[in-house]
Amino acid sequence: MSMLSRRNILKIGGAAAALPLLGQGAFAQEPLKVGFVLIGTPDDNGWNHGHDMGREAMEEALGSKVTSTVVTNVAEGPDSERVFRELAQQGHKLIFGTSFGFGDYMLKVAKEFPDVKFEWATGNATSPNLSTYNAKFHEGRAVLGTIAGMMTETNKLAYIGSIPIPEVRMGINSFALAARKVNPDVSVKVVYIDSWFDPAKEADATRALIDQGVDVFASHMDGPVSLQIAEERGIIGGFGQGADMSAFAPKAQLTSIIDVWGPHYIEAAQQVLDGTWAESSTWPGLKEGEVVIGPYNEKIPADVVAAAEKVRMGIIDGSLHPFAGPIMDNAGTERVAAGDIIDDGEFWAVDWYAAGVEA
Repeated sequence: MSMLSRRNILKIGGAAAALPLLGQGAFAQEPLKVGFVLIGTPDDNGWNHGHDMGREAMEEALGSKVTSTVVTNVAEGPDSERVFRELAQQGHKLIFGTSFGFGDYMLKVAKEFPDVKFEWATGNATSPNLSTYNAKFHEGRAVLGTIAGMMTETNKLAYIGSIPIPEVRMGINSFALAARKVNPDVSVKVVYIDSWFDPAKEADATRALIDQGVDVFASHMDGPVSLQIAEERGIIGGFGQGADMSAFAPKAQLTSIIDVWGPHYIEAAQQVLDGTWAESSTWPGLKEGEVVIGPYNEKIPADVVAAAEKVRMGIIDGSLHPFAGPIMDNAGTERVAAGDIIDDGEFWAVDWYAAGVEA
């Protein structure tokens, strides 16, 4: 059975139709039906694309043992509850919600379907049949911040943020701390778009920041818009988010954070098939290969690449932590003392910005 014949993509707009079981012989085991709920579409070349690549890796690895359904363009609101409920009613026994704002609705539906396993990406709460999974994107931001701090000519950096949730603040702080470690004169201007995907608003914000002198960008959006504007304006550049975006900005993309979700999706589906799935929270990063730094643009000087690699390898071998103290916030208060770090459990309470951040 080809991969294509096992893939169903449902566009939101009306109730999702019930899906027939595919290609079963008289004695064949019924495949595990796996649902994926995306806030955007796989062709965003970023966050949603990364999750869909992971889904495809799951299908390739498990073959006829699984069949998958992708529901796209699902807003973080009450309609997502309907989508999760309908997937469960249609017989999906493993359902992934791939955006933070799906959480309350997933937790509610999970209670109604105790025999269905749910997994919430970037979530912060679990239940007996709902796990969370995440990636330490902030580790990658430390590598990007190192490059930005060394390459900027104006000492003005920017971070295009989506929504001010802990995951995004982690990225901003990690980027700023790393940049100021190599260049104490830099500042990081943060602009929130209040959406994961709003190309027009993101483009306007990027142009305005460039007009203010920003010459290196980081982004926490689901597409390559800020990179495309950077390419058009001829500034130093920025970084891909979630996937390699060099095809859209070959000169402006300095490198990228690539999310590799396939191993997690394969493992979770296999656990459901084996009957071993259990409530858990996973948070891998650079060391485990769930966060990957893409190829470095050839225009990056060798000493900058070496500094970036020192950070990347230091995080992997444990000799460097992006949030090692001392850390001051942008109001002058010490938040992390020398010799201390912000541990994994403390990240979710961070509601402040590091020194140098203008937000």
